[in-house]
Amino acid sequence: MSVGTERVADVETEAYGPEDGVLVAQDLRKEFGGLVAVDDLSFAVQSQEILGFIGPNGAGKSTTFNCVTGTYPPTGGTVYFKGEDVTGLPAYEMVHKGMSRTFQEFAPLEDRPVVENIELALAPNLLFTASGIGGETERLAREICRRVGLGDVMDQSPSELPHAGMLKQELGRAIATQPDVMLVDEPFAGLAGQEVQELTDVMLSLRDHGMTLIVVDHNMRGLLNLIDRAFVIQFGSKIAEGTPEEIKNDPKVQEAYLGGEEI
Repeated sequence: MSVGTERVADVETEAYGPEDGVLVAQDLRKEFGGLVAVDDLSFAVQSQEILGFIGPNGAGKSTTFNCVTGTYPPTGGTVYFKGEDVTGLPAYEMVHKGMSRTFQEFAPLEDRPVVENIELALAPNLLFTASGIGGETERLAREICRRVGLGDVMDQSPSELPHAGMLKQELGRAIATQPDVMLVDEPFAGLAGQEVQELTDVMLSLRDHGMTLIVVDHNMRGLLNLIDRAFVIQFGSKIAEGTPEEIKNDPKVQEAYLGGEEI
């Protein structure tokens, strides 16, 4: 068996049920032909937690996100969301049930200002009610812009935003679907230290207001300063789980990332 497909054998296998977290995956598996991208992965995310989903390139992080959010149907295993078996439900149904995600690729409508891009992402049942017609959706969209730090630029075109602003807009579009759980993909990519802190403050505020977040990022310092708990995978399998301090000092994690050097 090659190193790229070798299952990490020294991590215990957990058994989770639908009530063990707001989002639970049990023996989640995704195969692409002969490639096993997610290898019987099990984890539980608690309500109002910020979980860091960590792993080197090719570890299976994005594929796991895609299986959980309905972009890919899993090959095997079960996904529970708020106690309900949602395995294989399409992405639009997962949004309706209260799960959203951000994407690394931005696709705003350039002919509309930032606030209208966020307004269009508001739940469809608001857009076609009397309150939506009367301007309630615009009020909500402007409040979301202020919440993510776009209050001063909400009437500008997305093309005028710097990279950090585009990341905030993507976060705002995800918030607009009114999620209970949000999966955030690479929020710190390409950001400087102060920009990382600004987005960290936004996500901490979301958690403080009741949201649960699962965050993937390669900026280990920024991520470990944000999260409550880390879940680390390699080759689609779990290799470690714990607090940020425990993860920083875990030799398996150090080996996976830096060939044994400390993080």
